[in-house]
Amino acid sequence: MNRNKADLIRRHRELFRLAGYNRKKVHAKQMLFHKCPARNRWIFGGNRTGKTECGAVEAVWFARGIHPYRRISGPTEGWVVSLTGEVQRDVAQKKVLSYLPREWIYSVVMKKGSRANPEGGVIDFILVRSAQGGLSRIGFKSCDQGREVFQGASLDWVWFDEEPPQDIYEECRMRILDRRGDIWGTMTPLLGLTWVHERIFLNTDDPEIWHETMSWADNPFLDGEEIKQMEQALTPQQRRSRQFGEFASASGLVYPEFDQRINVIEPFEVPAHWQSMISIDPGLVNPLSAHWYAVDGDGNIYVVAEHFAAGKDCVWHSKRIKEISRSLGWKTDSMGRYAALIDSAALQRTLAGTRSVAQLFLEEGIAVNPRVDKSVWAGVQKVKQYLGDAPGRPKLYIFNTCTEMIREFLLYRYGQGDEPIKKDDHALDELRYFVASRPLPAAAERADKSFVQKDIERLLRRRKNSRMRLG
Repeated sequence: MNRNKADLIRRHRELFRLAGYNRKKVHAKQMLFHKCPARNRWIFGGNRTGKTECGAVEAVWFARGIHPYRRISGPTEGWVVSLTGEVQRDVAQKKVLSYLPREWIYSVVMKKGSRANPEGGVIDFILVRSAQGGLSRIGFKSCDQGREVFQGASLDWVWFDEEPPQDIYEECRMRILDRRGDIWGTMTPLLGLTWVHERIFLNTDDPEIWHETMSWADNPFLDGEEIKQMEQALTPQQRRSRQFGEFASASGLVYPEFDQRINVIEPFEVPAHWQSMISIDPGLVNPLSAHWYAVDGDGNIYVVAEHFAAGKDCVWHSKRIKEISRSLGWKTDSMGRYAALIDSAALQRTLAGTRSVAQLFLEEGIAVNPRVDKSVWAGVQKVKQYLGDAPGRPKLYIFNTCTEMIREFLLYRYGQGDEPIKKDDHALDELRYFVASRPLPAAAERADKSFVQKDIERLLRRRKNSRMRLG
């Protein structure tokens, strides 16, 4: 084969690889990532799930200026950040080169190795011909170089291939600030409940942060037999992170049974006769947590709404609880009050006066009941049963809008002995109060009787009474 023909075949393969990305087979979660408009996007995926693939394609699209879902008006400058230079060479760098046709490359500058064989060395940066004119720059950095090498630059984008140290992440955030650039990360969460778990995975307040998990089942290019072989090579604990992309450091977790894929669900309209109770864990400096609980006819518990705030008084919390209750069409008692369980600590008088927290809530139309079972161990075991620890399917479901409760489930850990650490537990405390109250299944809803039915029943009662008098 002559050299010209070999070059044509190579060019065809390079161009086809990028042009054929997510064409014949579509990896739905890769496309969710590419289409997401958030500026801080993360994929938590196991090995062989396709996470690095979409990170590399994103980098090439930005550098070439041909992103199908973003407007890129000129050349860009970005960094690909790996853990070490060797990992860079073997993973992220290799993926970028596989999607970057050589005719788009203006120049390659090496740290180690020959420019004639960039795949075999460690690249410093690549200059890419932008479709918008000019040259884009893909720089390569490794975390083992230390934070100092990440200072000073102004960037359009940063891609973290695997989890970086927090100080390097923060430094890279500063690098994209003035250009309003993008950050994306693709990683397998092997390090446990790190800063990424707290800041990214559990994020509830930054709309620019987005994440998705990828499992083997999400990758259409893996066949069933290959998945079975990989499953057999891993322990159940390893599978949580390497197959499902979960933060799987479950040692010390109070509720390892909690599974977001099962226990967290999309909200739906809850039938009125399922409504059970509000449960409150009071707090002034600490957050006050309140959740609305429903129980269906089979005894399944649904956590359908959430109120969570700190630094407010009882009047403010009561107003908010009533607003949420009205929006849900929540039931009231004969005096128009909303019934709620509350920690017995609410019976204590406040520093501001002679009335207790319970009295203050009652005056604001929240009929609180402080007679709750506060046994931590027994309450935890009961919650475990509802999560699916007992035989059968789980009986506790949480609407995905209840973000604080979900966050606490993922963080709640044991200290020394059998006692959970008293931190990040306000929602889980009032969940225990409700579960320990032994909520009954909802009674079947009775249909309203028509006028004719009521008239027939009235006639039958009259006939029966007449017969009794004659007898």
